[in-house]
Amino acid sequence: MKRIGLLSDTHGYWDDKYLDYFESCDEIWHAGDIGSLEVANKLAAFRPFRAVYGNIDGQDIRRVYPQVNRFTLEGAEILIKHIGGYPGKYDPSIQGSLMVHPPQLFISGHSHILKVKYDKTLRMLHINPGAASISGFHKVRTLVRFTIDSGEFKDLEVIELAG
Repeated sequence: MKRIGLLSDTHGYWDDKYLDYFESCDEIWHAGDIGSLEVANKLAAFRPFRAVYGNIDGQDIRRVYPQVNRFTLEGAEILIKHIGGYPGKYDPSIQGSLMVHPPQLFISGHSHILKVKYDKTLRMLHINPGAASISGFHKVRTLVRFTIDSGEFKDLEVIELAG
């Protein structure tokens, strides 16, 4: 069983609340637009860290983190890509991969819109954790926590960050 802290679109913004809310987590995942290696390094120093780069990330981040991260954890296959869309409207850059070999969990960012939706056709859960930064059009900053236990996703929590 693993407890996961998930965020996206920090855009170089650091908030100490990230560590407060991820204290109970075994790993932290970032769905892109990290914005600075400083943010990534702080999260990676706190817990095991997995991330992908996003469209605003420079070469420094792109040298360290991939565009697509596909892995298996606790019996579940996970795929993370910053620009990915959502069920019914997947981005063309990932749609073929999802259709041919869907993971159990697909995570994307980019839209700054929190969305958790199950794709019945692909039998795959999709999570976009929204945006954790102060830049962008979103009105509420969000993080997500959840548990992976023997291939099942449980105890999903959406956390709204004040300010």
